[in-house]
Parts: sequence; structure tokens; C-alpha cells
Amino acid sequence: MLMTQETAIADAHYELLSLLHLMAMLGLSQANYLLTPVSSTDGYQPKVTEENKRASLDAFLKSSGILKFALSHVMTQMSEDLKKRLPSDLSKDTLHALYMQAIGQGIEIQLSFAIENAKATLAVKRRLACEQLKCWMQVKNDILSVPLCNKWGQKHKIFVDWKLGEAKATAHYFHGLILDEGADKDQHEKAAICLHLAEAYLRESKHFCAKFCTTMPATRVPPLMGAMKYLSEKIPKTASAKGHISGSTVDFEKMNKVPELPDFVIALQPEDYDLPAADSAWRL
Repeated sequence: MLMTQETAIADAHYELLSLLHLMAMLGLSQANYLLTPVSSTDGYQPKVTEENKRASLDAFLKSSGILKFALSHVMTQMSEDLKKRLPSDLSKDTLHALYMQAIGQGIEIQLSFAIENAKATLAVKRRLACEQLKCWMQVKNDILSVPLCNKWGQKHKIFVDWKLGEAKATAHYFHGLILDEGADKDQHEKAAICLHLAEAYLRESKHFCAKFCTTMPATRVPPLMGAMKYLSEKIPKTASAKGHISGSTVDFEKMNKVPELPDFVIALQPEDYDLPAADSAWRL
């Protein structure tokens, strides 16, 4: 059994930061719980209702708003010495990683709505996919600098690799489809590379998913849902239709053959959060 180390810091900003972190984590837990497929009364496979998806998106935005407030209004009031003494789960990089994770998971829900909407264009889906990837790349960058040595920290890092792989697969898939609509041969070649990269990234994400589930504490393999349920079927079929291209993601990256993805500003914004007004009892 791992021993936990208590942190004792007599500082009001530290106590407030701890409380905001707890609120955000509870919100993230609720958001993910709402994405758990439930059995339907009509006898079909368990699924996530649209109502739960929207409630989950709201929860992600509320949590990201709390984390943004913690970063911009609480941590900025702390001395550098106090910041150095904070536990790793309250460090600036960890809080920012959680903030970007909440936004990224929110965009994934938006993408699932777009995929289900027959009127949503490929351009809209690609933009959401690229924004989602941008979030997870930032999460990965933030989490690398955090010494998360306990079992939960290591499991979280694997989770980030899993979701980053999914985001890469998704972005390259939709970018490949748009390139394939082009008229010249060069665009078709780039499209084929993108689609095969999407398939390779999808395989990598499945590897990290399995690793995440077997890493202690062990977790059940989650059912495919939302955007990934659709993409897990479409990506291999579409890549296969483009013929065989040898090479892994590493091979393509070494040869600089990876088509550049468009860079979009992240449109999804957190819900504004502010501290509640002080109770009148404190003024007595």
C-alpha cells in the first residue's frame, strides 16, 4: 500500500485553491459519469442520451471555468515560495492540464453532435477535430513537467496518451477527407497519407486504452461511444480503400511526410466562475 503524504500550509490562498480543485474534480467526475452508456427500455444496446451529453458538456464547461478562475485569480496572488511548496496535483501545470482536458472533452462531445448531424459539413468536423487535438497536445505538454509518481498520476498520464492518440486519428481523418476532395494528384497523395496516419494513430490509442485499463487500479474496458464509435469503424475502411502505404507514424514523421494540419483558435470557452458573495454572518 502506498503511503500518502499530507500537506500542511497555513495560507488562505492555498486553502481556497484546494477547495476550487476539489470542486473542479467533482465536476469532471460528474461529467464523465454522465457519459456512461445506460441500458435503454427498448432493448437496444446501452447508449448515452443526448440529454446526458448536453449535461456532461455543461459540467465540463463549469469545471473548466472553476480551474480558469483558480489559475488567473488565486494562483496569481501566491508568492513564488508558496507555489514551490504546493503538492503536484495543485501545481500550475497540473491545473492547466485539467483545464485543457475539460475543454478537450467538451469539444469531443460537440464533435459527436456534428457527426450525428447530417447538415454539418466536413469543414466543421475538421475544425472541431483540430481544436480537440490542440487541447490534448497542450495537456500532454503540461503533464510532462509534473512529477506524478503515484499510481493515480501514472494512470492519468496513460489516459492522456490514449485521448491524444484518438484526437490525432480524428484530426487526420477529417483533414484527409477534405484533401481528397481536391482536384490535383498531390492533394490525393496527402489525403492517402493522412488517412493511413489516422488508422495508425487509432491503433496507438487502442494500445494506450488497453494499457490504461490494466494499469493499477485496474479499470474495465470502456465501450465505444460518441465520435469514437463512428470513427473506429470509418477510419480503417476509408484507409483501406486508399490502398496500402507502408510505414508507422514514426516513419512518416521522420521522413517529414506528415501533411500539416490547419491551426484553429479554440472556440469553446469555459463558463464564467466567480466566488460567491460573503455571507452577512462574516460581517458581524
